[in-house]
Amino acid sequence: MEPETNTMRIAFLGLGNMGGPMALNLHKAGHAVQAFDLSAAACDRLRADGVGIAASAAEAVQKAEVVISMLPASQHVEALYLGGQGLLAQLPAGALVIDCSTISAATARKLAEAAAARGLDCLDAPVSGGTGGAIAGTLTFMVGGSAQALERARPLLEKMGANIFHAGDAGAGQTAKICNNMLLGILMIGTSEAIALGVANGLDPKVLSEIMRRSSGGNWALEKYNPLPGVMENAPASKGYAGGFGTDLMLKDLGLAQENATAVRAATPLGGLARSLYAAHSLAGHGALDFSSVIRLVQKA
Repeated sequence: MEPETNTMRIAFLGLGNMGGPMALNLHKAGHAVQAFDLSAAACDRLRADGVGIAASAAEAVQKAEVVISMLPASQHVEALYLGGQGLLAQLPAGALVIDCSTISAATARKLAEAAAARGLDCLDAPVSGGTGGAIAGTLTFMVGGSAQALERARPLLEKMGANIFHAGDAGAGQTAKICNNMLLGILMIGTSEAIALGVANGLDPKVLSEIMRRSSGGNWALEKYNPLPGVMENAPASKGYAGGFGTDLMLKDLGLAQENATAVRAATPLGGLARSLYAAHSLAGHGALDFSSVIRLVQKA
């Protein structure tokens, strides 16, 4: 990755499986990154790679030109920017806020309105591409907000991703993300059922997966994220379903999709069924495992 000639002062908040690699890519591009996470272990990993670590979120944003956040859910984003910490009120004049968390569109709009009231630009920019995409800097960004704010953000987004889409006004990025993740959740269950059926009939899962990948059943799970251990060396399934995108996070996103569908009176029967299946998987004690572990629901004992 080539160092950025026009370096910026960036506060990066949230250094989990996705946020950590994203912050590191900005650091490698030559930007002055001050990062923070409530997890000391997450901070230590980034510190070992030379990324500046602040003692608190408030300290991280001091003098920041851009604040990027990657947090688990709506309540965390609200608490950070608008709640007790009230971080939005502490940002320097003219700062740009880029929230890459997957949250409700309503929360994204609420944050954007509060930022605008303080004269700040704000984008909702959730991502797709998994931890592999975060590490490689090939994420897809789905952006909601003004075109002007997006152009300010674009040089930074390009250091973390390969595809940048302007979905529309504030909240539109989040709407695009929940549509995408609803489809992903459904596809993973369908892929798991098909592979489990083939294995139950004695087929080699690697051969079957390749047949389907190159046929009309081909999809992202078969291309990048096979749910059966041993089929893809670098997929979470082959690493004990560790890392990746947790079942509980997928369950959260499917819940957002169903809430939105109810609000706009859209029919999403498969999305609702997928949510129920991931909920059952989580209740069985697998919430912290990668969402591809849902194959365990349909595997023959």
